[in-house]
Amino acid sequence: MEEYAARFDDLFFSLAQRRGFREYLTGLLAPRERNKTITCLAGAEPVVGAGMPGVQRLQFFLSESPWECELVNDRRLELLCEEPATAPHEVGVIVIDDSGDRKDGTATAHVGRQCLGRLGKTDNGIVTVTTVWTDGRVYYPLHAKPYTPAHHFTRGRLDPAFRTKPQLSAALAARGKAAGFGCRAVVADCAYSVSDDWYLALREAGLAYVVALKPHRGTWARADQPHTPIEAAQALNWRDASRPGDWTAVERHFRDGHTETWWAADARLGGYGPDSPCRLVVATTVPARLPDKATWYLATNLPHPDGTPRHHRPAPAGRPRRDRPLLRPATLDRAELQTDQGRTRLGRLPSPHRPRHPPPPGPGQLRLLLLLGPVVRPTRTSGCHRAGPMPRRRAREGDQTHPTRPNNPAGPGPYAPSGPGSPRPSPSPDGGRHGRTRIHPMSSRP
Repeated sequence: MEEYAARFDDLFFSLAQRRGFREYLTGLLAPRERNKTITCLAGAEPVVGAGMPGVQRLQFFLSESPWECELVNDRRLELLCEEPATAPHEVGVIVIDDSGDRKDGTATAHVGRQCLGRLGKTDNGIVTVTTVWTDGRVYYPLHAKPYTPAHHFTRGRLDPAFRTKPQLSAALAARGKAAGFGCRAVVADCAYSVSDDWYLALREAGLAYVVALKPHRGTWARADQPHTPIEAAQALNWRDASRPGDWTAVERHFRDGHTETWWAADARLGGYGPDSPCRLVVATTVPARLPDKATWYLATNLPHPDGTPRHHRPAPAGRPRRDRPLLRPATLDRAELQTDQGRTRLGRLPSPHRPRHPPPPGPGQLRLLLLLGPVVRPTRTSGCHRAGPMPRRRAREGDQTHPTRPNNPAGPGPYAPSGPGSPRPSPSPDGGRHGRTRIHPMSSRP
């Protein structure tokens, strides 16, 4: 351990910092139950030994000593790349996850009321987004970034410095690739599958992904086609193990050494498909029943293992945009589809609380729209022309009058003064009732 710790000596400025680093490293590797408290890291009693010199010295090294943790972590990753047993390769994956710890009070940085996955509930605590590299044989952490809740910023979620957990994780994955830790794909749970920024950031970094989907999360599709991943899995053909249909047997290896036979298949759902840029893979133990605790629904942009070519259909006639080319449904992945959907104001994906098709308006709503149409809609188009009649108020004493234009067919009678004591207007030429006086108050002029 001394030989390993000596590789970090040039990153510290004093002998006390080097000693504190060795004490901290010894406490992490020691077989103790609580290796996250200062007293246990220093080898002291939990309560009584809090004031001992060793505990206070380690506390000062972790919180007050001016050394850069990012430089120490970069040196650790360099040593991992140099060691043949832990050197990364292209077959491994980068796993994204966040861990939360409960914390009382609000004085500590990054503390807020948020969802803590370790506790399975929302509570006051700290959440840290981490990335781990693994190939099934070894695994080790790469980078970590604490999530800062929105209430710590001046403008909340609108603040330019605010970053969500998917945005932090995508940046950490790209940082791991830049540090030399190549991978086949980035793996994440279903909490990251709902963020469009996460897909776009990974695509810009050139990283493939395998992310879990929620079984009942809906997507856009035709009325006679599946709308959720579980519906797409139920539409796959399956008879028995001898006639699997669309399913393929897969041997799954576990860390304790035993293996199990699972079944996997490519399902079709909206833009997902085996010949699409984004695939929907279903893995389960029993394809006939699809048990909840033994079925996975995964979205990935990895190519099909059989090398199925992607068929690109011609783009339909659409409305071109100034900043992007025409929308091509067959060549867009999920990130682009979601982005175009938000840009065209189609709303979010359907869900149990968001129906796929809105109900048609009833007879009462139609009558109300017809009656309020001339009032609610704008009546002026351009210049002085009006699209419909505009209600006018009665003339008041002292209002200025304006003559009607000769070529205006709106006035049924000639102009007549409307001041006090003015004579009545002349009768209409057709012998009917008196002509209507055209009054244009100042407030109603176009």
